[in-house]
Amino acid sequence: MELSSELKEKLKKIKLLLLDVDGVLTDGRIVYGNYGDELKFFDVQDGFGLVLLHQAGLKAVIVSAKKSKVNLRRAKEIRIAKVYQNVRDKLKVLQKVERKWGVDREEICFIGDDLMDLPLLSRVGFAAAVRNAVPDVKEKAHYVTERFGGRGAVREVADLILKAQGKWEQVTQNYFL
Repeated sequence: MELSSELKEKLKKIKLLLLDVDGVLTDGRIVYGNYGDELKFFDVQDGFGLVLLHQAGLKAVIVSAKKSKVNLRRAKEIRIAKVYQNVRDKLKVLQKVERKWGVDREEICFIGDDLMDLPLLSRVGFAAAVRNAVPDVKEKAHYVTERFGGRGAVREVADLILKAQGKWEQVTQNYFL
């Protein structure tokens, strides 16, 4: 999909990627075991996309309405700068993120999938919805991914950011030897 010049300009400004977890970094399924364990399904390509963003000097931050040890474990593996969990008001996290990393809202990309993400989508520089997001979220987004949440949607957005900023070749050059 070819992006408009307006969307490419928005992507060029991005310094921080803010992400929901369930339905965005995961496919939305949560499996509970008999012994209190919790399983989620993450996509390895999404994780590598976040590592590439980190290598390019961009930050990634998680904001999730649900608290989960699994989220923390995955965040550590994929170089997430900060994890906010058990969040009811995601706008408060947006304000914290702006202060903590000294970024303006136009320098933030947010990827969401459900109604609690709507307040952020309308306030960031680049708002993305995963392909399987609810219709209201897709309607508010600047971009709807071709990939589903937990199935490469985050990687898709990470690649768009890196390419728009001219950082793609820099962070991937060792893979094309």
